[in-house]
Amino acid sequence: MLVALCQLPISSTPAVNLERVRAAAADAAALGSRLAVFPEGTHARFSADLRAIAEPVDGPFCTALAATARSARMALAAGVFEAAPDGRVFNTVVAYDGDGQLVAAYRKIHLFDALGHRESDTLAPGNDLVIADLAGLRVGFLTCYDIRFPELARALALGGAQLLVVPAAWASGQFKEEHWTTLVRARAIENTIWVAAAGQVPDPTEPPTRAATGVGRSMLVDPMGAVRLDLGPAPAVAAGPVDADYTVTVREALPCLANRRDDLFPGAFARSPAR
Repeated sequence: MLVALCQLPISSTPAVNLERVRAAAADAAALGSRLAVFPEGTHARFSADLRAIAEPVDGPFCTALAATARSARMALAAGVFEAAPDGRVFNTVVAYDGDGQLVAAYRKIHLFDALGHRESDTLAPGNDLVIADLAGLRVGFLTCYDIRFPELARALALGGAQLLVVPAAWASGQFKEEHWTTLVRARAIENTIWVAAAGQVPDPTEPPTRAATGVGRSMLVDPMGAVRLDLGPAPAVAAGPVDADYTVTVREALPCLANRRDDLFPGAFARSPAR
């Protein structure tokens, strides 16, 4: 099954981003993809007024995403912003099947209050782990900074996920790109699972800001940690195969999940993901 990574520049204007999504989705469909993964915050770049553009998952931006999935006959996952009850916004990944039906909405659990950033000033955290059936696979969702928390990926793998989808807007900075590529591969290796991570790249039509940079480096990594796709730093759409049978083969040879010592770490990953 082919999964496309859609590495886009993200504008502060949602309508501009929708046109870019439609073009990238058409490219992904032409490659034969059954699932296209778009960046975190595809809705608008982080320097925009997120409270002003936030909308429910049945709002106009999400409705247009659903229509794009339906038109391309291809599943789609992308980052949007929802209004939260406390006046902040949720950083949400929505996923649609090839009929344009919403099958998952994952609200980012870990907020990037690190390295001089304070996401929690604007964003509210989610509290639910999410796995959904998408394009014939069980898919677990993370967003950007979540990749630094191995317990989340492990819980999704133990919950039955065959593929981890990771929309991101990974900011540039010292060692940051090395962290990103290492962490994406580590989550794949330690859980013997496929990982599809799609990131933003800077939009040359808008002024650069610290809150709106992205290193790109969208990656498709297999359960042995081999990088099947790496899109580098520029806008791109590329597709690669995700083979669930290969996961079985890897886990037979390298049964890390089966060799866990739950007797020493009881209940560490007992929470069931939402479905």
